[in-house]
Amino acid sequence: MKNGKPKVAIVHDWLVAYAGADRVVDCMHHVFPDAPIYTLVYDENNMPAWFKDYDIRTTYLQKLPFATKLYRAMLPWMPRAFEALDLSEYDMVISSCSSCSKGVITRPDAVHICYCHTPTRYVWDFYYTYRNNANALVRAVMPGQMLKLRQWDKCAADRVDYFIANSHYIARRIKKYYRRDSDVIYPCVHINEEPFVPKEDFYLVVGRFTWYKRIDLAVAACTKLNKPLIVIGGGGEGDKLRAMAGPTIRFLGGGLSDEEVRGYYLRAKAFLFPGEEDFGITPVEAQSAGTPVLAFGRGGACETVLDGKTGLLFDEQTPESLEACIQKFETEGVDYPPQQIREHSRSFSEQRFEDELRDYCTRRYADWQRELEACSHHETAKEAEE
Repeated sequence: MKNGKPKVAIVHDWLVAYAGADRVVDCMHHVFPDAPIYTLVYDENNMPAWFKDYDIRTTYLQKLPFATKLYRAMLPWMPRAFEALDLSEYDMVISSCSSCSKGVITRPDAVHICYCHTPTRYVWDFYYTYRNNANALVRAVMPGQMLKLRQWDKCAADRVDYFIANSHYIARRIKKYYRRDSDVIYPCVHINEEPFVPKEDFYLVVGRFTWYKRIDLAVAACTKLNKPLIVIGGGGEGDKLRAMAGPTIRFLGGGLSDEEVRGYYLRAKAFLFPGEEDFGITPVEAQSAGTPVLAFGRGGACETVLDGKTGLLFDEQTPESLEACIQKFETEGVDYPPQQIREHSRSFSEQRFEDELRDYCTRRYADWQRELEACSHHETAKEAEE
């Protein structure tokens, strides 16, 4: 502790692309600029230039060939790698976790606060879905690994002193799988402050081409309805999506700048979000551009999209349900105008996140110090009695 302030470290699963969880870590670093960031592996070429000024420390797995490309295949070795990190000099450890980073070892008198993006999905509720969508080798190996990983994951959760959930949806899953209470602080989203422009006649979807994003539903629905759809992103399902797309579907790839993507958000008449996600950054980004969101009514979207006001929610994860939602939007629209939709998105801003995180960590550190002091007084009184 220095000048009465705790010495802080941040721990994150991996830093290989600047996605939603990595933006959260960036904002954490704004709150604690002196804190080093510990992570499994780090690919500086895929991270923003300013990360080069951060103190980033990796595990020994960074030394393996192709570590930043094949890091997900390292799952059986991740627990040992995070446990090998020496964090004994820190009074407060903040882990940003959707996988194994919460399993670090801290001093007995240090406080560990975990910002949980999700309990590890491929270990718990999405295990069967991940297994069924994996290749033959992974399907053969997964069952033998899962028992040990579930046991370790529960033990790792027990090491956390305070949990923050990124949504009420995730808070319920933390309670289910870890049997722990948590407090909700929504993640940070960059608010689009560009002037509004006239909406154009196209729908928009933005995201990685992976099975759980369900971009295929957007492609199928817009193809069936003959509606223009712009798809921004890239990934393993690209060939499949292009093969099923009709003439109204336009793929722009994943190499656009943030400014270019914000421009499409501003011009789109609605944003499609057919996946089920823990929170979902892109629906909030769309709303910050004043663009309504048509989202599957499960997961974090239920907490960020006001049904009938800033968007519409559809009930089933099928092309037909999304088609009906699009047709309803075409005839009825939504209640809020673009400016009011943007105002709603401000409740998820970066500044709001940083303020809430700072206040939470300050309060929890004080709570922890009082608990330590109470334990110390109890031990002193017991020794005096003896």
